[in-house]
Amino acid sequence: MSKTYLILVSDNTETVETAKKYWETHDVEFQVYTPEQWRSSLENPSFRQQLGANLPTLSAGMGSLTPSYSTSSNVLPFPTPSMDSKVQKMDDIEAKAIENAISQYKGNLTEAAKALGIGRATLYRKVKQYQIDPSQARKKKVAQAA
Repeated sequence: MSKTYLILVSDNTETVETAKKYWETHDVEFQVYTPEQWRSSLENPSFRQQLGANLPTLSAGMGSLTPSYSTSSNVLPFPTPSMDSKVQKMDDIEAKAIENAISQYKGNLTEAAKALGIGRATLYRKVKQYQIDPSQARKKKVAQAA
């Protein structure tokens, strides 16, 4: 029978203690890392090599650790810089939605805020936060009218 390993990445001591108590009674080898320790350790090739050697069901590489035996597993990849490029950040999505609404309503921020379901003051704050220039949409409106 194979040995089960659990790697927990958390800085919540209550969660760590609860997990330790539970998994120790189930004959599970348990390792805990803070998010900072895990990130810095993954940057170290010898750590990745050691981790891969100790856990035969995992393969280590430059990116995240992924199961080598199956695509459906309880092992989740840890976000790495290479993975981040595939995921849009919420701020980027929000900024794009605001830009699209302002463009659609030809620079009318009141109408854009209504369409977005947010208050006008919130939209003004977010326009400033994301450095969006609503006058560009107004200029397009004037150019189309001419």
